[in-house]
Amino acid sequence: MLVLIGASASGKTEIAKRLIAHHNFKKTVTYTTRPKRSGEVDGVDYHFLGRDEFITKMKIGFFLETSEYSGNLYGTAFKDASLDKVLIVDIRGANALYEALKDDVMIFFIETPVAIRRERMQARGDFKEDIEQRLTIDQAYFKVEALVHVDKIIVNERHDLKALTQSVYDAYVKTMHV
Repeated sequence: MLVLIGASASGKTEIAKRLIAHHNFKKTVTYTTRPKRSGEVDGVDYHFLGRDEFITKMKIGFFLETSEYSGNLYGTAFKDASLDKVLIVDIRGANALYEALKDDVMIFFIETPVAIRRERMQARGDFKEDIEQRLTIDQAYFKVEALVHVDKIIVNERHDLKALTQSVYDAYVKTMHV
């Protein structure tokens, strides 16, 4: 399983989209208790569950990893772990995945300067207060030192997305022998 980690606007989602579109990866559809947003489709964007149902699945060992963010639960099912899947998680999720899968997971940490991330969030129309709050939280939380294991650090400054994606793909295929 290919795992991408990075702070808000680091480029991880765009790299994942390119891996899916150009390198035959499949998106890992995770589970959440958060409400569905406009335009989201159950089973495509997330598997949307009620909190009680999510907790029941946790208790029976359905999930490889779970985390809580802004009062909502998120999780990755055991059944979704495979070498042709790409997954975006946070630090806790990556640590849990590594503990569960060891050599069957490759973890990439996407590192992007704060100024570039701020520009990207502004360009996509995020509210100024939200941007500053996310940058502050991310600075404290998304530290490579907090990872139990990381296979490769990808520095995403002003690099070509195609080249970054190819770099991730090449490293993954070489290491995982896909």
